[in-house]
Amino acid sequence: MVFEFKLPDIGEGVSEGEILKWMVKQGDQVTEDQPLVEVMTDKVNVQIPSPRSGKVAEIRAKEGDIAKVGQTIMVIDDGSAGPAARPQAAASTAPAPPVQQPRQEPAQQGGPGVMATPATRRLARELGVDISTVSGSGPQGRITDDDLRRAASAKSQSVQASPAMQQPATISTAREPDEEVVPLRGLRKIIAERMVKSSQTAAQVTHVDEADMTELVLLREAFKGSAEKRGVHLTYLPFVIKALVPALKEFPYVNSSLDEESGSIVLKRHYNIGIATDTDQGLVVPVVKGVDGKDIFEIGAEIGKLADKAKKGQLTLDEVRGSTFTITNVGSIGGMFATPIINLPEAAILGLHKIAKRPVVRDGKVEVRDMTYLSLSFDHRIFDGAYAARFTTRVIDTLQDTKKLLSEVL
Repeated sequence: MVFEFKLPDIGEGVSEGEILKWMVKQGDQVTEDQPLVEVMTDKVNVQIPSPRSGKVAEIRAKEGDIAKVGQTIMVIDDGSAGPAARPQAAASTAPAPPVQQPRQEPAQQGGPGVMATPATRRLARELGVDISTVSGSGPQGRITDDDLRRAASAKSQSVQASPAMQQPATISTAREPDEEVVPLRGLRKIIAERMVKSSQTAAQVTHVDEADMTELVLLREAFKGSAEKRGVHLTYLPFVIKALVPALKEFPYVNSSLDEESGSIVLKRHYNIGIATDTDQGLVVPVVKGVDGKDIFEIGAEIGKLADKAKKGQLTLDEVRGSTFTITNVGSIGGMFATPIINLPEAAILGLHKIAKRPVVRDGKVEVRDMTYLSLSFDHRIFDGAYAARFTTRVIDTLQDTKKLLSEVL
């Protein structure tokens, strides 16, 4: 019996992926859960396992192809039909009919015949561009955000400009001998598109405050021995995550998303924290789920495992989806503070920065304390600056109070 292996639904608006590498070839025997193919989505590079055991009868998508969710990319013969079915199997040695590609049929504002992501279709509506009239420059004719912006610009110019003026200006591509041209592609290109979309979609504002981490530095030092016995490298991040939980519960709009289609705000009662992770391929965001029910050792172990898999490009689909709030930690690298870009569709992202000894005034006296900056970028469409300030203050209060923090971390 043959089984059509389709590109699975990744969720969160992801509708397609690029086939990066096949790990098997036609005729190979595969087992259930064996990695079959590496696919790049706008979330992360993922390895998709086989849903069953059998023989690879056919591979229908080449490396470099863009496959839609639900599209058959491989056919597996699991042999369950028995010997009686073999004559039909033998007949399959004839050349297979060509895979039908989606037809580019006219469609009002991005009907099913148009190759474009949901985000691109939304941008078309915002720009007032009929997406069915736009020629795509992406792989297999896919329409990109840049295609829409060019179409919108041309539409605007055509109202006032003469035909001669509507010709695109020629841009010089001459290079100096010591310049190197690096193509913008793969995960780097996807990150670029997502960051631009985030900055153009959300009304982003960044609130910055400082925290006295002196007590936390001592607390982490006290727990390091216990963590090492469990095989956990304990950083400050698990403590910060646990300090976030009561604040997210008290200020639920920070742990929310904006559903633009229905014009509503979705408040999340679960607490899944995305951890922005730097890899050789680019920034990916694995997710630690259910942090309110885990202690610092469990969170620390999970962060270490996810970071290792991210650097090796081995994250699964489930490990990169479902986040409700994201943290980006650049403290180990350096810098005073930054203004992180929101990980859509979330409402906010918290930037953690370097802990450094600085002179501060406490009770009228100058003391040297371990200080850091926290920067909260948030979507002003969902909540206001005062709400963001109160949320950040709540997080800082927990980080600075050993008793409050101890009640959360264990």
